[in-house]
Amino acid sequence: MCGRFVDPNLRGTDLEHSEIKIDPIPRRFNVKPTQDVLLFAKRQREAHYARWWLVPSWHKGELKDWKATTFSARIEDAASKPTYRAVWRHGRCLIPAAGYYEWTGEKGAKQPHFIRSAGNEETLWFAGLASRWGELLTCTIMTRAANADVSDVHHRMPVILNSDERDAWLDGSDETDLGAGAMLRHHPVARFGGKDDGPELIEPFD
Repeated sequence: MCGRFVDPNLRGTDLEHSEIKIDPIPRRFNVKPTQDVLLFAKRQREAHYARWWLVPSWHKGELKDWKATTFSARIEDAASKPTYRAVWRHGRCLIPAAGYYEWTGEKGAKQPHFIRSAGNEETLWFAGLASRWGELLTCTIMTRAANADVSDVHHRMPVILNSDERDAWLDGSDETDLGAGAMLRHHPVARFGGKDDGPELIEPFD
């Protein structure tokens, strides 16, 4: 899964009021790692913005000194990794999106695909982990093996939770097969122009 997604449209939903309380930013259609993203914690009652690239609380030094690639984390082994071990227990969150991008093809001529819900709910809910480093809130998106809906474009996908799984994730479930039943569809889209031209800027999600 490539590290780009589209902000959700929460207007007209109960969650819109939570977002308003934190001074919402204009909707974006190409959200990148290190940018601020909207997340929800505690059964979706708390909304925050967090830097999308997790920094563990124990990191010493400056922000620029954190070199690990932590905008995504594998759900299969995150609980045992020193970077994620604490937030696996105490940093569960949900990161809403309208969809995300994946690329196929050879470097220099990659074709972007937009992946979105194939069901009735417009918003995709990514499982996430949030970490507070000093005064900065940071986060990562969990990934899993791709299901049949998207395996033809990439072997990994975000962990996309249904309503029951959202509660289970926030309550601390250790289940690593969450998101297997996500219903998705995808289609090719025009190549990004200029600086935003696809994954040459950043490696895909694990």
